[in-house]
Amino acid sequence: MKLSLGPIQYYWPRQKVMDFYAMVAKAPVDLVYLGENVCSKRRELRAADWLDVAHRLADAGKTVILSSLALLEAESERLALERLVGNGHFMVEANDATALGLLVGQNFVAGPHINTYNAATLAELRAMGAIRWVLPVELSSSVLQQMHDARPEGLETEVIVFGKLPLAFSARCFTARAHNVPKDACGLACLDDPGGKYLNTQDSGELLTVNGIQLQSAEPSNLVEVLPDIAAMGVDVVRLLPEPEHMAEVIEAFRDCIDGHLSPQQALARIEGLFPRFSDGYWHGAAGMSWHQQMPV
Repeated sequence: MKLSLGPIQYYWPRQKVMDFYAMVAKAPVDLVYLGENVCSKRRELRAADWLDVAHRLADAGKTVILSSLALLEAESERLALERLVGNGHFMVEANDATALGLLVGQNFVAGPHINTYNAATLAELRAMGAIRWVLPVELSSSVLQQMHDARPEGLETEVIVFGKLPLAFSARCFTARAHNVPKDACGLACLDDPGGKYLNTQDSGELLTVNGIQLQSAEPSNLVEVLPDIAAMGVDVVRLLPEPEHMAEVIEAFRDCIDGHLSPQQALARIEGLFPRFSDGYWHGAAGMSWHQQMPV
């Protein structure tokens, strides 16, 4: 079972991004998804910069996939997507229907933002050229098993096993609204929140994470304790989603668990002190924000 690293969901300064991928080049991950997939206004790195990072990671032995935006709202974004699809070097992860249309006939990854909920959709994606699909974050282990068993030949399965889960996108910008400024004059406020901004309820604390036009889970999902179950299903790739801190330790823990050098419980113990709390409810068919250790038996 291979280990992948998803695209950065947050807006980080250029140097932080470069430092992060310098670490990734030496880290024990097999695949790296690159690029801006949340907001096209985030331009600390331009397209040429992302391609330069991609080539450096490829030279370090990583398989690189370029991720597309999850929500296209302008003609300029469609034109940028056309250039991404035609990059000539790296496979693309499609995260919306526009990307799917442009990628027909090419090998591509159907990302987690594609509504892949049944075997018929898997067959359609494979016919279009998909060689891998990513389980939507809200689906349970039982649904994964059914879909994985029913997938067509030649289609790999990938599951997100760590990181704040991308739950929704909006044409409105939540971060701009929090700063009481219009979206078109946001001042790139997301740079002030390298891990997003918590959305709190009046009585129960942190509910969601606001990240520009994206809503995420408040806490990172963590499926390290069920990695043996995921491997037993025959899943091909498990994905980590980058967080602003401690990713080197997270990568090492998951890698060592996959390779059998750590038990799932030992891997959890290695990283659980690095984050306030985790969630895994969706995997168990429960409320997404719940954590199995606190669920009623």
